Amino acid sequence: MTGKQKRAATNGSVSAVQSVDRAVSVLEILARHGEAAVSEIADELDVHRSTAFRLLGVLENRGLVSQSADRGKYYLGAGVLRLAGAAAVRLDISQEGAPVCRDLADELGETVNIAVLDDDAAVNIMQARGSAAVTAQNWLGRRTPLHATSSGKVLLAHLPQALREGLLARTLPRFTEHTVTGTVQVRAELEAVIEDGYARALEELEIGLTAVAAPVRAHDGKVIGALSVSGPVYRLTEDRLDELAKRTVEVADDLSRRMGYGF
Repeated sequence: MTGKQKRAATNGSVSAVQSVDRAVSVLEILARHGEAAVSEIADELDVHRSTAFRLLGVLENRGLVSQSADRGKYYLGAGVLRLAGAAAVRLDISQEGAPVCRDLADELGETVNIAVLDDDAAVNIMQARGSAAVTAQNWLGRRTPLHATSSGKVLLAHLPQALREGLLARTLPRFTEHTVTGTVQVRAELEAVIEDGYARALEELEIGLTAVAAPVRAHDGKVIGALSVSGPVYRLTEDRLDELAKRTVEVADDLSRRMGYGF
């Protein structure tokens, strides 16, 4: 390869990298503004209008941007959602949830768990204990019944109807005198979970243990986990449960955003 050819190859590589950088910048501009005209994008990139138009054309062909027919402005296309979805699927809820659990446990002083569905049970994959937690009970890896725990109720309530009804058709075991085992009553509780945005379990799995839980969603809105706060019934009084439920929902929503929901 001659010196001239090497220089041409190097210049071509630099130009290609510059084009990629500019294309990514276009996506960032549209993400920031919602929509923008070619001239606006050219101004932000400090390039000629024709260069911005070529970049938009390539991105549009790939489905990463779309153009409004009536206004002529560009906005992010469905292709970006596809890429975002692929990335979100790979996000590990336990990894993303670890700092969330720790912060909430420190704030409330209670035990915080994240549970996911495991066939016909909820399994706890993350736990953090607050300063007020008096027991050293470890819930990590423990499978708990869906109908008798706050996390389980959240997961059960958001299952597809056919799958949910299949699980409710089974005999529901009773763990304490407070466990709800009647199918009609459980259905009513699950409807309340959907309406209220959170679930409660008042001494239904163990006497003296009370908990609230809220759903954690993936990028597509599907419920992939439940964030719960639990503690002794003498400390988690009715009035405090309302306060904890509100805070649990707020933090679960924040974790859902970390998982890509709402973007």
